[in-house]
Amino acid sequence: MLQPIRRIITGHNEHGKSIIISDGPSPNKLPLMETPALGLTDLWVTHSVPADNTIFSDAAARKVVLEPPRGGTIFRIVEFPPEKEVLGERYRKAVFDAMSASETMDGDSSRHPMMHKTNTVDYAIVVSGEIYAVLDEGETLMRQGDCLVQRGTNHAWSNRSDGPCLVAFVLVDTHLVPPATEPITAAAATTV
Repeated sequence: MLQPIRRIITGHNEHGKSIIISDGPSPNKLPLMETPALGLTDLWVTHSVPADNTIFSDAAARKVVLEPPRGGTIFRIVEFPPEKEVLGERYRKAVFDAMSASETMDGDSSRHPMMHKTNTVDYAIVVSGEIYAVLDEGETLMRQGDCLVQRGTNHAWSNRSDGPCLVAFVLVDTHLVPPATEPITAAAATTV
C-alpha cells in the first residue's frame, strides 16, 4: 500500500483573499506494486508555462503517466521499495507499461534493469530514506535532503537499503536531447 501523501492546495475566495481549498491525501496514485509498495502519487500537473492558476478542479486528476504533458509539468512523490525485492526484466516491462512509458526503455539497461530516458528536466529531492542515482557512467548515493537535477539522461533509481525511499520530483517537459551534445563538465557546472 502506498503511503498517503498529504496535499494542501491554495486558491482564492470570492473576495480575492487567499485560502486553503483542499487539504488531504492526494487521490491521484498509480500503484505499480502493492507488496512491497512501489508507485507514483501525482500532486499537481500543469499543461503550459506559464501555468493557469484559474482552474478550480484537481489538475492532477488524470491518468498517471511517467512524463508531463507537452509544454507542462508534474509534481509527484515516488515510493521506491528495496530493489532486492523487485528487480528483473518482467518487473521492468510491467512498471513501464503501467506508466504508459514503454518508449522510455530504449536506453541502455546494462548498468541497471530500470534504466530509462525521458524528455524532461527532473528536480529530485529525497524526502526520506536513501537511493542511488545510476547513470550510464557512474552513480551517486542520495540521502534525505539531497537534490539532483536530471537533464534528459539515461538513468535509474536504485534503492539498495532495507527500507522504502520517498523522492519528490518536479518533471518539466523539454525539447528532445540529441545523442551527441556539448557536455557540461564539473568545472563548467561550478561557474553556472
